Amino acid sequence: MDLMKSLFISASGLKAQNGRMRVIAENIANANSTARTPDEEPYRRKIPTFQSEFDKQLGADKVELGRIVEDKSAFKSTHMPGHPAADENGYVLQPNVSTLVESADMREAQRSYEANLNVIETTRKMLQRTIDILRA
Repeated sequence: MDLMKSLFISASGLKAQNGRMRVIAENIANANSTARTPDEEPYRRKIPTFQSEFDKQLGADKVELGRIVEDKSAFKSTHMPGHPAADENGYVLQPNVSTLVESADMREAQRSYEANLNVIETTRKMLQRTIDILRA
């Protein structure tokens, strides 16, 4: 039944967006962290990817969280001469995480999650109405 397919497809979207939000939360949590020593790198931002997977039983493409890749952009540098991770010039490398970008990504993930949730709720209502009609 096509209504059941839409439930499974939307559920895969929920799971994928949940994974995306987890990665974003990790980025935000580490936005102000630093390395312990001057030789170490600080936290590097992670970027979630998505991939389509054909489900043979369902006969439809589902989405799933793909690889989590590291953002190769440059780290920020802050002058903090007394910090244990400061180099010989007193600069400390900061993570390449922008909380503004992460907040925007989180809002987008939340909207996608809500859209999938709305599809599931609408499908559930349609199934319930179908059952009610068949009972009558």
